[in-house]
Amino acid sequence: MQFYQNEFASLPTIRTQRLLLRPLSMRDDKDMFRYCSDPAVSRHVLWDTHPNIRHTRMTLRAVIRQYKAGKPATFGIERQSDHRLIGTIGFMWVNTDHRSAEVGYSLARDCWNQVYATEALRAALHYGFHTLRLNRIEAQHEIDNPASGRVMQKCGMVYEGTLRQAGMCNYGIFDVVCYSLLASEYKSKAAE
Repeated sequence: MQFYQNEFASLPTIRTQRLLLRPLSMRDDKDMFRYCSDPAVSRHVLWDTHPNIRHTRMTLRAVIRQYKAGKPATFGIERQSDHRLIGTIGFMWVNTDHRSAEVGYSLARDCWNQVYATEALRAALHYGFHTLRLNRIEAQHEIDNPASGRVMQKCGMVYEGTLRQAGMCNYGIFDVVCYSLLASEYKSKAAE
């Protein structure tokens, strides 16, 4: 676990073609509130719509505490063209014995359908397999959010099944669709 604690305590900044995946800071409060206060964004995630910026600041403080404790953490997704925080992507948990983890993401509504989520997920998968040396990374989405599943498919993740009534959010209980990618599959796809 020490290796993972060190990695999460000092998250790197990852540059993609259009994005920066970087640690969050308190300066992200206004951008984060902009998308976290949108009920359409919070509809398909496990957190509630942010009612005010104070709630967003509490969320940011909690993430920063996770960094300091070396716990699985979230990257901010910053658009390079305007330096705006447009979402988050990160590891929900890491199982050190099995070298597995779950990745999750959310994105501002005005950034949907622009391939930002796919670009961010590809970068997170690369980080997970190369830096964290994970063997398996999984992701889940609410059955009513097939767009998230398409992002996972574009990144080479494999459909594993649907867990009936396995998730719960502020809208109720829902079926969860599961995808995963193994290190061997990731390396094989990268070699193509």
